[in-house]
Amino acid sequence: MDFEQISRSLLPLLGGKENIASAAHCATRLRLVLVDDALADQQAIGKIEGVKGCFRNAGQMQIIFGTGVVNKVYAAFIQAAGISESSKSEAADIAAKKLNPFQRIARLLSNIFVPIIPAIVASAC
Repeated sequence: MDFEQISRSLLPLLGGKENIASAAHCATRLRLVLVDDALADQQAIGKIEGVKGCFRNAGQMQIIFGTGVVNKVYAAFIQAAGISESSKSEAADIAAKKLNPFQRIARLLSNIFVPIIPAIVASAC
């Protein structure tokens, strides 16, 4: 698998270098925050070699490559795009700015209550 070629194939399908606001990755996914989501061609991205899936979630374009592969694609992608490395939390913060007010409130509430759910469950016993 040619990771540089995959990266070069992704860039025009994402709207070009100037459309990439931030890039990060987790264990299996390349997580991209785009300036304009409408410029991305999800169907064409899904047909690129090595791509197992592609979807939008929480203001991010997430491209699934799988464990081990995503690290190599990410390294080639940030070099091809000419952008700096971002942590997952930095990418999430940038993506959060694109959410509408209702989504921001829902995210705030989940950030407050999800960490205390185990304590609530434990106290009910």
